[in-house]
Amino acid sequence: MARYTGPATRISRRLKVDLIGGDQAFERRPYPPGQHGRGRIKESEYLLQSQEKQKARYTYGVLERQFVRYYKEAVRRPGKTGENLLQILESRLDNVIYRAGIARTRRQARQLVSHGHFLVNGVKVNVPSYQVTKWDIIDVRPKSFAMLPFVAAKESFGERPVPAWLQVVPSNLRVLVHQLPERAQIDVPVQEQLIVELYSK
Repeated sequence: MARYTGPATRISRRLKVDLIGGDQAFERRPYPPGQHGRGRIKESEYLLQSQEKQKARYTYGVLERQFVRYYKEAVRRPGKTGENLLQILESRLDNVIYRAGIARTRRQARQLVSHGHFLVNGVKVNVPSYQVTKWDIIDVRPKSFAMLPFVAAKESFGERPVPAWLQVVPSNLRVLVHQLPERAQIDVPVQEQLIVELYSK
């Protein structure tokens, strides 16, 4: 399946927001790439809405068709569509691994999940888009526990705050999902209402 694997800084510069977190290259040149990057572009309503959608897509590493499916599911759920959409994105297994501090980036979390290093409720799961639910327990496979990424995760645990809807046991990197995240607990630079307006046209 096609997926963007190029430099993340280029996308951050195009969308004018640091999608990685602590990206020094973005801090040096926080304007769009290319010859006319510093030129003024008339920011239409559609451009702003489209940029918010792209921010969400690239932040979570989701393709367009997959993102549309998530949006349709968010519409079906009760409550605010925008908040439901962010909750679905945050509940992806690769994002939970990243939020728990086991992986440094979402890209690394995606790779670790794809290579089958995790058990969800005792069952091996290698699908990064797997949706976790309340009371799920995520463990590192015993065979994988001595690998370098997990040794490094144990040593550096606590450097990044873990959101309140998750609990991590540092000794064995077990992740407990207490609840699905609420909007106040999701710290992504996205205005979800603009995404809803874009898809509502």
